[in-house]
Amino acid sequence: MSRPEPPPSAEPLDPSTAAPSSPSPDAADPELIALVVEVAGAPPGWARHVTPDARLDADLLLDETELAALAERLRERFGAPADLAALRAGLDLPGLEALTVADLHRLLPEQGAR
Repeated sequence: MSRPEPPPSAEPLDPSTAAPSSPSPDAADPELIALVVEVAGAPPGWARHVTPDARLDADLLLDETELAALAERLRERFGAPADLAALRAGLDLPGLEALTVADLHRLLPEQGAR
């Protein structure tokens, strides 16, 4: 079964409901994109949807099983500080809905520290 195309993003996120964040990077980290594509079981061309402002839930359609797998893969690859489960545990429902690829990127160590 092929992964459905994510719906186009809705209106811009309301900053009051967004997950804690700092400015988004210009482009998503290639390793992060590869991990998201892997856990989604998506074809490589689907990676174009994995942009910094793509929401994990509404835009990329990641379900709880995929998010749990992503949390595990992030910790395996980038270590304990890349703790998606802890980040998600601290968010309310609007924060979970607003969680983006850029938020994941902020969990990663600096490029030189990898």
